[in-house]
Amino acid sequence: MNRTILYVVFIAAVLGLGLLIGTNNIPGEWYRSLAKPAFNPPDWIFAPVWSILYVMIGVVGARMFLDHRRSAAMRLWLAQMILNFLWSPLFFGMQDIASALIVIIALVIAVAGFVVASWQRDRISALLFLPYLAWVAFATALNSAILLMN
Repeated sequence: MNRTILYVVFIAAVLGLGLLIGTNNIPGEWYRSLAKPAFNPPDWIFAPVWSILYVMIGVVGARMFLDHRRSAAMRLWLAQMILNFLWSPLFFGMQDIASALIVIIALVIAVAGFVVASWQRDRISALLFLPYLAWVAFATALNSAILLMN
């Protein structure tokens, strides 16, 4: 398969699935009624941030698939995708803040593990995951605060 086509497929799959999960788990009245910490960003920020991150995650997935398909980094990439796509249905769909916190903690570990595992083999992919790691760490703090406040 052509490398460019593979990149497009990965980006479209990650972005498309992320947007599909997001549109099926929209924060509603329940979320608006929750007590939130002062550092909670405005709701409008989440869609553009996640869209940019999903494009970066897709690029990294394609890089891993093309050059490091059987590596620990690729397995961690797959694990973080599963955890990432599980969080919104748990938090917003099932309104299960505690289970979502467990998943997002595992997600932080998987993303950090990916950065470590890919650092020597594919520094670009590791660097592309640093903003993702920062955002997921922030989201973990937010999830934790919401759990404690509610």
